[in-house]
Amino acid sequence: MMENEQKENFRKHITDRIQSVKKDIISFKALTRPIAPDNAVGRISRMDAINSKSINEEALRKAENTLVKLESAFKIIDDDDFGTCIECDKPIPFARLMILPETSLCVGCAEKLTG
Repeated sequence: MMENEQKENFRKHITDRIQSVKKDIISFKALTRPIAPDNAVGRISRMDAINSKSINEEALRKAENTLVKLESAFKIIDDDDFGTCIECDKPIPFARLMILPETSLCVGCAEKLTG
């Protein structure tokens, strides 16, 4: 269970991360606009642009997924079981939560699940 000071530090940290991810999403959306077929770029440049668009679309999906997880974590900070691993019921170290605020697994359980 987190102490009050840790909760406040975590709350600020997660708020900052949410704002950062929202900015990333705006940037990725701009980078994933459709590429006009009549765009005056060469064939190779157009293929590069299409490849870049695909990469940015995947980055956008990941950022949107991360945002959902961060916002969910923010909503449950004050729950008694917040910061407890959903697999083994042991506390997730505060340092891990600061690195991955959206995590619901301790390192050991995460390693078991990802192999």
